[in-house]
Amino acid sequence: MEQNSNVKSFKKLKPAHFLLIIGLLLAVIVLGSSFFIVDETEQTVITRFGKYYRTAGPGLQFKLPLGIDKCYSVPVKVVQTEQFGFKTIKSGRENEYRNNITNESTMLTGDLNIVDVEWIIQYRIVDPKQWLFGVMEKQQTIRDISRSVINSLVGDRAILDIMGAERSSIENSALEMMNENFRQLGLGINVITVKLQNIIPPSGVQDAFEDVNKAIQDMNRFINEGKEAYNSEIPKAQGEADRRIQVAEGYAAERVNMAKGDVARFNSVYDEYRRSPKVTKDRIYLETMNEIFGADTKPVLIDGKLDNVIPVKNLGAAQQPAKN
Repeated sequence: MEQNSNVKSFKKLKPAHFLLIIGLLLAVIVLGSSFFIVDETEQTVITRFGKYYRTAGPGLQFKLPLGIDKCYSVPVKVVQTEQFGFKTIKSGRENEYRNNITNESTMLTGDLNIVDVEWIIQYRIVDPKQWLFGVMEKQQTIRDISRSVINSLVGDRAILDIMGAERSSIENSALEMMNENFRQLGLGINVITVKLQNIIPPSGVQDAFEDVNKAIQDMNRFINEGKEAYNSEIPKAQGEADRRIQVAEGYAAERVNMAKGDVARFNSVYDEYRRSPKVTKDRIYLETMNEIFGADTKPVLIDGKLDNVIPVKNLGAAQQPAKN
C-alpha cells in the first residue's frame, strides 16, 4: 500500500518539478567538477580544450566543468632523485641496494682504464608547463643526458684523478653541463645535486689501486702534519727574531746615547780647560785619584822600571790588637 502511494505521489509531480530536480543535480555535478584544491608542494597546469591555459598555485582553484578544462598536478617542491649504476630496492631502517648495473656504471677513462662509477642526481621541477609538454620521455631523457655528461667528464681524466682530486671538479662540471642541456631541451627542471658514490677500479688491479689510495692518503696526512708544524714554529721563530731585533735596537740606542753623553761631558770639560787649564788639570787629577782610591779593587802603584810593586793603600783589613 505504501509503495502504491509513493508511486501515485511521484506521478502527481509536475514536469517543472522534474526539471528543477534535474537542474539541481546538474548544478551539484558542475560545481563539484569546477572546484579543486592544489597541494602546497604542487602547482597545477590547466588546459582548455586540450591547449595550455594557465598554471594554478596552491589553494582552492576554479576550472570550467564537463571536460572543458583539465588539470594536471606537478610536484614542484619535491626533490626527485635518479640513481645510476645501482638501485635502491628497499628503503627504511635498513636500505637494500642492487649494485653492479654495469651497462650504466662501466666507463673508459682518459688513460684507457676501465672504471665503474656510481652516482646520483637530484632535481626539482621549475617549469610545470615545460615539464608536461616539452619532452615526452622525461625520465629516460634525464637519465640519458646524465649518463652522457658523466661519461664525457670521466673520459677526459686519468683514473687516479677520478678516484681522488678530481671528484669535486667532476661533480661541479656535471651540474652545470646537465642544467645547460636540460635548459636547451626545455625539460623544465633544475638539477641541484650531482654526487659521485662509488668509483671502483677493475677487479684485476683493485688491490693495487687500494694501495695507491692509501699512499695518497698518507701523503696528504704528512703534508697536513708538515703544514701544522710549520704554522706552529714559524710564528714562534718570528716572534723570537722580533724580540732580539728590539733588544739590539735598544742596546744600540743606549750606546749611542752614552756616547753622546760622553762627548757632551768631554766638550764641557774641554771648554773649562780652555778657560783655566791649571785648575782644570788639578780638578781632573784629584777626581781621578779619588776614583782610584775609592774603588773596591785595591790599587797598587807600579814603578816605571817595573822593579818593585809598592802598595799605596792598605790592602788588607786593619789588624786589631789582641785583647788580653
